Amino acid sequence: MTLEAELRITRGEFRLDLALTTSPGEVVALLGPNGAGKTTALRALAGLTPLTEGRIRLDENIWDAPPNVFVPAEHREAGVVFQDYLLFAHMNALDNVAFGLRARGHRRGAAREVAAHWLERVGLADHFHGKPRNLSGGQAQRVALARALATDPRLLLLDEPLAALDASTRLQVRSDLAHHLRDYPGHTLLVTHDPLDAMVLADRLIILENGTIVQEGPPGEVARKPRSDYVANLVGLNLYRGTAHDTAVDLECGGSFTVAEPSTGAVHVAFPPNAVGLHLEQPTGSPRNAWPVTIIGIEQHAHTIRVRLAGSPSVLADVTPATVADLRLEPGAELWAAVKATEIHVYPA
Repeated sequence: MTLEAELRITRGEFRLDLALTTSPGEVVALLGPNGAGKTTALRALAGLTPLTEGRIRLDENIWDAPPNVFVPAEHREAGVVFQDYLLFAHMNALDNVAFGLRARGHRRGAAREVAAHWLERVGLADHFHGKPRNLSGGQAQRVALARALATDPRLLLLDEPLAALDASTRLQVRSDLAHHLRDYPGHTLLVTHDPLDAMVLADRLIILENGTIVQEGPPGEVARKPRSDYVANLVGLNLYRGTAHDTAVDLECGGSFTVAEPSTGAVHVAFPPNAVGLHLEQPTGSPRNAWPVTIIGIEQHAHTIRVRLAGSPSVLADVTPATVADLRLEPGAELWAAVKATEIHVYPA
């Protein structure tokens, strides 16, 4: 059983052109900036937005193939968890979960029996009669997941499922969701802005920008070898494009690096901000790349301080608060940035 989709949708000047194939049990995450087409793709698979061109096929069933075939949402074997959960405020948790089954013709008693089973599976056995307004964000998310899974869908669509949760709740719910997805035998498509959600939950990442795929692969590969500025920012790497001649790389944005491994031709050069050292004077000693920079911004970043530096090339550096104090770092200060050749990762562009 394979999901094969060629999603082509045109809306004004925007065009989504996404080829997507998933296997049973696989979790695929769609990431990209606002307006990239992630939610449009999810809505097309759910039957909420018809294709302009292309096709959606799940095993032997064609769901959308314009202009002749369009299966409406209520007749697709798909479960959807929306960002805001969209629980029915007048129904308790049990009836919310039972709703999809009732809509498919199940008797009330049988539907509520299945709903009770799913609420127990997601850890809400004590909240059958709770109304959405009385549930926490994490509980509401689990009710929405139970409702999506109760109909035994072949395709599970998750639209920013953790976005509405606070940081303390998100950690536990992410762990719970990962557990449920491991047990789910169907196809899962996750739309998210959060790289940690994608890295923890997905088997494969698809990065969309301006309606097209710019990178695809396992989370570890994408994190190690970003191919666009968006992906580099997402995973927290400095990324440059250049031309390699043995162990020297001339950068398109200006400047050059000496690297440890020889290459030839067009390459990407990447290294983490914590690999960048900052110095008041040009460093000496062990061979390294060093160039003059000017601070253009300083901001708190997790447990470190992120310094934005203009130069050839411009670069991000992560330093400790003690380094900020010792070097008296402030916008406008002129320094030297340094990166060891062994810290730089080079791969074909």
